[in-house]
Amino acid sequence: MLKIKRAILSVSDKSGIAELAQGLGKYGVEIISTGGTLALLKSKKIAAVPISSFTHFPEILEGRLKTLHPKIHGGLLYRREKKSQVREASRNGILPIDLVAVNLYPFEEATRTGKLKLEAAVEEIDIGGPTMLRSAAKNFKSVAVLCDPADYASFLEELARNRGRISEDTLYRLACKVFQNTARYDSIIAGYLGARRKAAGFPEKLTLPYKKAADLRYGENPHQKAALYHGGIGGGQAYSFRQLHGKELSYNNLLDIESAQDTVEEFGEPAAAVIKHNTPCGVAVAEALADAAGAAIDCDLEASFGGIVGLNQPCDAATAGVILEKLGFLEVITAPSFSPEALGELRKRKNLRLIVVQKERETPAAYRFSKLGLLVQDADRPLRGEWNSFRKKIQPVTRLKPTAAELKELFFAWRCVKVVKSNGIVLTKDGRTVGIGAGQVSRVDSVRIACQKAGDRARGSFLASDAFFPMPDNIEVAAAAGIRAIVQPGGSIRDREVVEAADRMGLAMIFTGERHFRH
Repeated sequence: MLKIKRAILSVSDKSGIAELAQGLGKYGVEIISTGGTLALLKSKKIAAVPISSFTHFPEILEGRLKTLHPKIHGGLLYRREKKSQVREASRNGILPIDLVAVNLYPFEEATRTGKLKLEAAVEEIDIGGPTMLRSAAKNFKSVAVLCDPADYASFLEELARNRGRISEDTLYRLACKVFQNTARYDSIIAGYLGARRKAAGFPEKLTLPYKKAADLRYGENPHQKAALYHGGIGGGQAYSFRQLHGKELSYNNLLDIESAQDTVEEFGEPAAAVIKHNTPCGVAVAEALADAAGAAIDCDLEASFGGIVGLNQPCDAATAGVILEKLGFLEVITAPSFSPEALGELRKRKNLRLIVVQKERETPAAYRFSKLGLLVQDADRPLRGEWNSFRKKIQPVTRLKPTAAELKELFFAWRCVKVVKSNGIVLTKDGRTVGIGAGQVSRVDSVRIACQKAGDRARGSFLASDAFFPMPDNIEVAAAAGIRAIVQPGGSIRDREVVEAADRMGLAMIFTGERHFRH
C-alpha cells in the first residue's frame, strides 16, 4: 500500500479541496499548491508550500508556466522500485510526490454558449494540469491521483481505514479515471477548434467527449445493462430533460422521448404526438394544445395505449385532463413545462413519468454507432419554418393541381412523414394523421397499412411519402382508398408511369425534390 507523504493540490474546481487538505494534514502530509488553491488553503489556515518555493523557479508567462518543471514531473515519474532511478532523482534533488489532486481549467463550461472569442477560449486550455495528471497516472503504483472532487471523501475514508495509506486497487482505479478525463478534455478542445473550420468538413480523426449521466434500469430488454452518456459532436446534446414525477426512465423511454421531441419540433403551432416503439402513431396540430393532444391520441387510439405523449407547448390542466381521460395507461408525457394544476392531476398516476424537455442547441451532425464503425452525417433540419420555401420548391406534376388549402395540408403531411421510419407513408386530414404505415420493406405495404389504419377516414385524406414511389401500384392502392392528393420527392426512373397513374385516377400530386428517409 502507498503511504502518502507529499501532495500537490492545484484545482480550478475548489469544491471540497479544503476538506481534502485538512484530511491529509491529519497524517502529516506536506502540501504543495499554486495560485488560487494556495490562497484558499492559506485563508483556511492550512499549511501549504508555494510551487515556486518547491521548484525554486518562479511562475512566469502570466501563469502559463508554473508546474512544468523537472522537480515536479521527476517527483511524479521516477520509479521507486528501480534503484538507478532513485539514485538519479536523489542526485538531482528530486523529491518524491505521492499524491496529485488536480482538475482542469473549465474549457467546456467557458465555451458552451459559443460567445467566447477564440483568443479567450485558447486561454482556457489547461497545459500543466493534464500533464501532471498523466505523469501521476502513468506511475500509478507509486502515486495517487485525484482528478474529480467526487472522489475526495472516499479517498479520505480509505486513508483513515489504512492509517494514511492507499490500496493498489484504488491507485489503479483513479489512474484509469485520469486518462478517461484527459481524453475527454482534449476531445472537447479538438471539437471546439474543429467546429470553427466548417468548410473543412468532417475531421480525419474523431473523438467523442462523452460523460456518463446516469445508469438506466436496463437496455432494450431486461437482461441488457444500459447507461446514458452526455456529450458528443459539438460538445453537448440537442435536448436536455428533467424528470418531475414517475418511475425511473429506461433505455426505450429515452429513445421514445427523442422521437417525441423530434416530431413536435417540426411544428410552430400547438402540436402533440403519440410515440410507440420509437415512431409516431398519431400527430396533430390545433389552435389549442388540448385539442391537438386529443386528436393525436384519436389518430390511433388502440396503438396509443401504453405509448408516450409529446407536447411542444407547456402542458396545462385542460391538456392533462384530455390525456388522462383518453388513455388509461401511458408511459411518459413530455413538454417544455407543466402548470401546477396539470402536475396536480398527472401526479395522481404514481408511475407516469413527467419529463420537461428543452431544446438546447441545433444539432450540426447526426451520428450512429454501427458494428461496422461510426456513421456521421449532417443533421436533417426541422421544417417548421419552411412553408414559403416549400411552396416555392414544389413541382405540381399532375393535371389536377392542389388548391392553396390543400397545399397547407400536404405541407403538414410532409412534416409528419419526415419523422416516420422508412418506408414511411402518412395519411392526414384536417391537421391530424389518420393512418401511418412505417418501417416496411416494401413501400406499397406501407401504403396498404396506412390505408387500413385510416379505414373510412382515408377517403378525402392527403398522403405523404418520405421517398419516391417506385411503381404505379402505390397510386392504385391510394386511389382505391379515396386519397385526395399526394406529396412525394419524385426521382424514380418510373416517375412518368406514376404520374400517368395519378392522372388516370384523378389525384393531385406534387414533387418536393427532397427525400427525408429516417432509416
